[in-house]
Amino acid sequence: MITIVRSILSGIAMSLALYATAQSVDLKNWPEKANPISVGRLVVQRFVESPHNSFKPPSPPKSITYPEVCTWYGALKFAEISQNRTLLDKLTQRFMPFFDTEKHLVPRPWHVDYAVFGTVPLELYRQTKNNTFLEMGMRFADAQWSIPIDSPQTVKDAYQKFLDKGLTWQTRYWIDDMYMITMVQSKAFQVTGERKYIDRAAHEMLVYLDTIQKENGLFYHAPDAPFFWGRGNGWMAAGMSELLSALPNDNPNKSAILAAYRRMMASLKRYQREDGLWGQLIDKPESWPETSGSAMFTYALITGVKNGWLDAKEYTPIARKAWIALVGYINKEGDIANVCEGTNRKNDYQYYLDRKQNTGDMHGQAPILWCIYALLKK
Repeated sequence: MITIVRSILSGIAMSLALYATAQSVDLKNWPEKANPISVGRLVVQRFVESPHNSFKPPSPPKSITYPEVCTWYGALKFAEISQNRTLLDKLTQRFMPFFDTEKHLVPRPWHVDYAVFGTVPLELYRQTKNNTFLEMGMRFADAQWSIPIDSPQTVKDAYQKFLDKGLTWQTRYWIDDMYMITMVQSKAFQVTGERKYIDRAAHEMLVYLDTIQKENGLFYHAPDAPFFWGRGNGWMAAGMSELLSALPNDNPNKSAILAAYRRMMASLKRYQREDGLWGQLIDKPESWPETSGSAMFTYALITGVKNGWLDAKEYTPIARKAWIALVGYINKEGDIANVCEGTNRKNDYQYYLDRKQNTGDMHGQAPILWCIYALLKK
């Protein structure tokens, strides 16, 4: 009788354990195809083997573009979290020609899309402590708040109006700015400890949020393009996540930025599709599933759960469902499909639905690597 009872109790315990595992708030246990380490190795190898600007490259490329920068940064974070020194060395060696034979590919930091390049040397410095990387990266961070000397006087006067408000002269109130600007400034703070970098990034973010965030927490592509375009919103989600991760608790703008982030995440929860992703136009179920914006949202959700900004019980299932859906779009070469091509704003609904769906575009490769870093981070 005792043996039978023990057997029953053992069975109950095992069932409860399996039930708990199945029902737990879990961003750790994955089916093999969704294992972050395995996916990370595949995607990062694809990047290491790719030439500069490999997706629709100019011939020859004129400068390094921001999708490559963002993918490079994701690869560096994967190298760090996986403690892969060999990968770090490869990513470092990929960069070294910019000081010599490929110097012409280093962009001038006169636009947000070019200024974000500084993120890579700053992260390389953080991981290698090579001052050569620090000097280059800080030039990009400082340039965002320094008017170019060769600008015409009328342009300087217009730029100065932004600086007088504590904003970068690169301010445009475009949604992707809040990744391109705040990333470089956050990284500059991380490597120098100087508060001016993170404080001005937070101020910039708050002004953008006050200016362009809608009541539902989402963002139009532009005032004259009133559509909730997926990847555009993804830049805001990722930018807020990166900034909040670096922002000291005593910054006076942190609580407002966190509240804006939570409003956005609540809206994304509402609009997540049955397949786990989000549409090319977030609030339009008839639009096609788009992976670059979806990956950025997934990164923001994972980061929020891991940092306690979001209720884990409520948001972990959303992030988990999205990650499993995303890896289903990655082929054996490590390329992700259904990535919206580069898209300028346009007040035309059909224009967004008709955008080309690319495979292997670094707009999509980058946030996949960000997700992996967030998943593996303790």
